[in-house]
Amino acid sequence: MPLDPDPSPPTPQRDWFFPPAPPFLPSSSSRTLAARAPFPSTSRSYKPYSLADRRPPPPPTPRSRSRSPHPSPEQQQNPPFAPRRRDPRYAGVRRGDARPAPASSVPAPAAAPLVPERKSSPAAATLRWSGVVSAAAIVLCFASLLRRNFSLHDQVHHLRGQLSAATSKLQSCIIVVDSSLDMSGKFSYEDDGDSVPSRSLKNFSLLLSLSALYAPIVVLKYIDLLSKLRRSQNSEEVPINKRLAYRVDIFLSLHPYAKPLVLLVATLLLIGLGGLALYGVTDDSLSDCLWLSWTFVADSGNHANAAGFGPKLVSVSISIGGMLVFAMMLGLVTDSISEKFDSLRKGRSEVIEQSHTLVLGWSDKLGSLLNQISIANESLGGGTIVVMAEKDKEEMEADIAKMEFDLKGTAVICRSGSPLILADLKKVSVSKARAIVVLAEEGNADQSDARALRIVLSLTGVKEGLRGHIVVELSDLDNEVLVKLVGGDLVETVVAHDVIGRLMIQCARQPGLAQIWEDILGFENCEFYIKRWPQLVGMQFEDVLISFPDAVPCGIKMASYGGKIILNPDDCYVLQEGDEVIVIAEDDDTYAPAPLPKVRRGYPPKDFVVPKSPERILFCGWRRDMEDMIMVLDAFLAPGSELWMFNDVPEMDRERKLIDGGLDFTRLENITLVHREGNAVIRRHLESLPLESFDSILILADESVEDSAIQADSRSLATLLLIRDIQAKRLPYREAMVSDVFRGSFSEGSWMGEMQQASDKSVIISEILDPRTKNLLSMSKISDYVLSNELVSMALAMVAEDRQINYVLEELFAEQGNEMQIRQSDLYLREDEELNFFEVMLRARQRKEVVIGYRLEDAERAIINPPDKVSRRRWSPKDVFVAIAEKE
Repeated sequence: MPLDPDPSPPTPQRDWFFPPAPPFLPSSSSRTLAARAPFPSTSRSYKPYSLADRRPPPPPTPRSRSRSPHPSPEQQQNPPFAPRRRDPRYAGVRRGDARPAPASSVPAPAAAPLVPERKSSPAAATLRWSGVVSAAAIVLCFASLLRRNFSLHDQVHHLRGQLSAATSKLQSCIIVVDSSLDMSGKFSYEDDGDSVPSRSLKNFSLLLSLSALYAPIVVLKYIDLLSKLRRSQNSEEVPINKRLAYRVDIFLSLHPYAKPLVLLVATLLLIGLGGLALYGVTDDSLSDCLWLSWTFVADSGNHANAAGFGPKLVSVSISIGGMLVFAMMLGLVTDSISEKFDSLRKGRSEVIEQSHTLVLGWSDKLGSLLNQISIANESLGGGTIVVMAEKDKEEMEADIAKMEFDLKGTAVICRSGSPLILADLKKVSVSKARAIVVLAEEGNADQSDARALRIVLSLTGVKEGLRGHIVVELSDLDNEVLVKLVGGDLVETVVAHDVIGRLMIQCARQPGLAQIWEDILGFENCEFYIKRWPQLVGMQFEDVLISFPDAVPCGIKMASYGGKIILNPDDCYVLQEGDEVIVIAEDDDTYAPAPLPKVRRGYPPKDFVVPKSPERILFCGWRRDMEDMIMVLDAFLAPGSELWMFNDVPEMDRERKLIDGGLDFTRLENITLVHREGNAVIRRHLESLPLESFDSILILADESVEDSAIQADSRSLATLLLIRDIQAKRLPYREAMVSDVFRGSFSEGSWMGEMQQASDKSVIISEILDPRTKNLLSMSKISDYVLSNELVSMALAMVAEDRQINYVLEELFAEQGNEMQIRQSDLYLREDEELNFFEVMLRARQRKEVVIGYRLEDAERAIINPPDKVSRRRWSPKDVFVAIAEKE
């Protein structure tokens, strides 16, 4: 049996350091030739051999790896007291000594390799290169000697304990089986042979780790020297180190995962080099050393348990590298999180939505637009509105938060980007939006429309296609054809200036019409809806009118004519299959057809025609679409009417601008232009006008200040107050005394009362851009106002919800066709006659008009789509009805 019960192989060791084993065991050759003598019965000393037997080993010579137990002829010439180290006769006893090895037994370290000197390099570069190489060689030699010293020291202590244990076991053994000695010799021989390659492998691993650590420094120094030498020869060549730094910069800039990849490679290199270094200075296996290196990198406090100077030095180095790696990782994670939050803060992230409303651009109309779309989405439980503009996301959100309206469950998402860039359009899911609204930017009209045209081109270039339609706000009517040509069937246009101009003319001729338009265009009350009702097929339009108790039909979308929309059709028209009914209702799910009610048709007063007399109208201010307003007004007024134009534009420039805009003075049939030059906010200029003689006065947002809503409104409000005050001062005193407008409200002679009396003599329409100015005019009751920005926003929201409504609005605002009118009650009924609303509608049909609401004598606002249409009541002669009728 083996003398050492520990089956683990001894620690790798160098044989030249240890003294030869005592010659008390016979060789294997003598055991095979003769019988082995038993152990002597005499006691043996604890130290089996003396110092005289310790001889230095012969110098190392090349030898083969043969394990033959027979000595060679050269070995037989050696004295009998100096057997060879690999003789199997001494393999049964583990070698060791309690005394330290003599200093002479330690071999000298290998000399550092010589560095070839450069013949053509300068003296300074040669000295620097030689110094770097010498320093690297000295560090390597010192590290190698230090490792060997500590490794041998640990082996001495380990073998000393093994020798003591083996000696005690030999003393206690009496009979040793021959086979046991043979097996023991075999194991000892194999272990002794494996110790050399194991130690060589550890040395190689340590040198490899140190070389890999210092190699980049040497390479960089070499590149630096080489670049300096090449620069001296050719100064225009870029240095190698700069080119290398440029390549690294490009790699880190172009590849999004470059930084994490570099950190991962650095961590793996640190673990690998640290594991190799630990493998070279410890007795653990390579896998254990790699795992230990990972623990040092992951937790810097794990190196506290390291024993020995070499392992401590390596573990501290790995821990320092681990701290650097952790710092790099922490900085990378912090930068990534900061970049992500910065991207979210600036609105650069992608919007994952569908069936949402997309608004492109930013203007004063955005607040009213968001409010109207939110009201429209309330019946659906809310929706999503995405706003993308070339503004900071935080600024947009702060501006929206300042708007005083309730979103009613609708989420507003802001993103910063340019509508002209396809990548930014894809970021807001433009292909999945159900409607896209393009707002006109403030400033020059042509530049705004040109930008809108480029946005339409970008939208039509989306590869995924568009699910919804595009609603474009234009500033000039002349650019509408070009935008529709580019956008095709996807585009619906709303020309803001044209709509407001036509609306102001209608409101100037019919006071109170502005409030009715505000109610119809907004989603707070009743609005237009188009829907198909199969149960109404085959009915005449006259019967369809009284089929909806909660809605007012006003037109038909004819399927047989390609979806053409006709307002106020003939009574004899019969609904065909596929036709849709246009109604005014509170919401799209609040109305449905019902059985026909019992009504009395009757007849309106006969031969009652509204007289049409010449009018005198004043325009204060100058708009860029002035020529369009003049042509529309010429179509509405009676022959002999006068249009006074009062602004600070010289008369010669006015005619030139009107002609350039397309106005032909020879085609004006009903009106005569009267020019006056002056400033509308200067009292003496206004006093030169016969203000008390005008039937209607239109205060326009002047072209010079229309870019600023507050400044334009301030100018319009000042002009309004001056005109009303001048009118009040010119009224006869007796009319002011007998007027009962002010009784109970204002004291006699108050300026507000005087201006209200003046408002009864003429109609003043003020173009208001800021909604906050609306409250001032509403409280004063001195002007019938037009809230231009809010009305345009309402029209945009209505067309965004249903693009078919745009055809309805175009006909109502057109020069020919149907329009909204206010009718006196004596047109439909006689005095003391009781009728319900259905019967009034049938009376109006005999005049080919559709009544949609009414305003009572003592009411401030009109009622559109009355909820009770079957109850009869007595109407007053001062009551008025709102009807859709053909233009006169």
